[in-house]
Amino acid sequence: MVSETQSDGATPLDPNEAEGLIPTHVTTREELNRLEQENIIDALQWLETARPEHILNETFIRKLHQRMFGRTWKWAGKFRNSGKNIGSPWEKIGVELHELLEDTKTQVEHKSYPPDEIAWRFHHRLVSIHPFPNGNGRHARLVTDLLLERLLHRPPFAWGGMSGVPEGEVRAAYLNALRAADRGDYGKLAEFVRSR
Repeated sequence: MVSETQSDGATPLDPNEAEGLIPTHVTTREELNRLEQENIIDALQWLETARPEHILNETFIRKLHQRMFGRTWKWAGKFRNSGKNIGSPWEKIGVELHELLEDTKTQVEHKSYPPDEIAWRFHHRLVSIHPFPNGNGRHARLVTDLLLERLLHRPPFAWGGMSGVPEGEVRAAYLNALRAADRGDYGKLAEFVRSR
């Protein structure tokens, strides 16, 4: 769930997680975003070798997060071990992620929903679990696009035209769509993911 009290949707870092920053020269959020984006570009190159059947398993989910943020954060690819104002209780992350992955495999196999709906439902649940200390939105969007392209044979979502770390009106629209989905209304999310 996206917190109503966290107006910009940013995940707060507790002091132990903030200490996990690898580069010591980073002093601003802009520098951190740029460093993370460079790391994500490397992860995209690594993905060229990923097999479709590996996408819906915990090892791949964790490895992708590690590849996306591993040169930035020591905790990259490791599940959260603290509570947040959003997400599942940290003790249940593994179980809830396993259930999501198994449910999604079944939906793909049985074509339970149209492909886009399988993907946006998957995205919403993965973001709601919030498995990692940070980077969950970018990670979940990338995994969702992989699900679309490699398992559902559909083009990736446009995500409201956002790239990297969303800002301004696009970020607000994304978070509003997720909050509506938290309440069971998926219409805004379904519309947002294909909007430019």
